[in-house]
Amino acid sequence: MKLIYLIEEYAVRTYGLPFFNLDFSVWKLGPVSRDVFVDLSSDEPILLADYITRITADGSVFIAPKKEFSDDEFSDNEMKLLEHIVETFQASSAADLIQLTHRKHSLWYITAQENGVLEHLETGHLNSTEIPIDFSRLLESMPLKKEIYQDQLSYLRNTKSLKI
Repeated sequence: MKLIYLIEEYAVRTYGLPFFNLDFSVWKLGPVSRDVFVDLSSDEPILLADYITRITADGSVFIAPKKEFSDDEFSDNEMKLLEHIVETFQASSAADLIQLTHRKHSLWYITAQENGVLEHLETGHLNSTEIPIDFSRLLESMPLKKEIYQDQLSYLRNTKSLKI
């Protein structure tokens, strides 16, 4: 979950474009995409059913790929970004990634603080919220990238509504 979030954050910061276009919310161990969390927590994934399987062994749950990775769906820039994330975080534990995403100037921290839930999340009095992470905040000092990002979100919303 943390790596999916970091891919999204890096894509927005680097290219001004969403990678997955997932919604993330402020959770105690978050940021979390509720849809992905539910899918990964279920016995049989739905969203990722073609790609992963859950394996239970010795009381632990592991997620394994169903098929070989194919880069056919990704641009060269997206592959570079994925490779960067793998190289940068391959030795990081979940606790390391939580510490990274919760650092003082992170979107998670700022959003939790501004919405008055930071202390509740840190003390464990609150586990999840519906408070969204706004990736456009990463681009405050980059107006052109911010405009590109917002245009892309608008485009994705419009095309999604046409599919329904």
